[in-house]
Amino acid sequence: MPVCQHCGMPIEKPLIREGDPFCSERCYGRSVELREIHRRLDAAYHSTMEVLVAALDARECETHRHSERVARYARFLAEKMGIKGKDLEDIYRGALLHDIGKIGVPDAILLKPASLTEEGWKVMKKHPEMGRQILSNVDFLKPASEIVFTHEERFDGSGYPRGLRGDQIPVGSRILAIMDALDAMAFDRPYRKAIPFEAIEVKILKGTGSQFDPNVVEAFRRNIKTFMEWTQRDKQEACEPHGKHETTF
Repeated sequence: MPVCQHCGMPIEKPLIREGDPFCSERCYGRSVELREIHRRLDAAYHSTMEVLVAALDARECETHRHSERVARYARFLAEKMGIKGKDLEDIYRGALLHDIGKIGVPDAILLKPASLTEEGWKVMKKHPEMGRQILSNVDFLKPASEIVFTHEERFDGSGYPRGLRGDQIPVGSRILAIMDALDAMAFDRPYRKAIPFEAIEVKILKGTGSQFDPNVVEAFRRNIKTFMEWTQRDKQEACEPHGKHETTF
């Protein structure tokens, strides 16, 4: 016996609307209203993240493209690891906004075209906590804020800010750690040039068990051809004077 798509009650003679069964026109109408509410919420979420990323982009012109790439890569790898639904979306949001705490880092440190001093690093290392403070005030971004807070942790416990190790680190952060490192090495930065993909692969494999989760590294290896193609394409687009850079939320 079919059940109503809105209230879930069993129905003997269903009303079929848009291919789905409903027990009454009233339930169908409420279902339509609920979909519209969800659409408006999604649009509001989209706008919120656009504003946050744009705020950081205004400080550091390359950040938006870096964040968009890392978020896309992280969502793809998470899917390949069997992560679905809300958990997948939270990983995407956390990856997209992982550097949002850098809004609180002074320009002299954030935009410095050279390696940071010890004092500069002390300030920079505060950005995960700053990011969590910003996002934790937005209900739908609270799960993502934990990924932001832990994205600089290392699998062996030598990361920051809390020195978490292994499964203490959220899986989204363990995925993000590799994708962030991949993008950082694949593209030019003010203080160093990009390195070839083959060298990137060697460095990521070398970090297995120390910086990176071995299970995530293995998933990366299984999909390495895709990441190689994506980074090559993204580098070409980054060089185009009117390259198209879209963020999909």
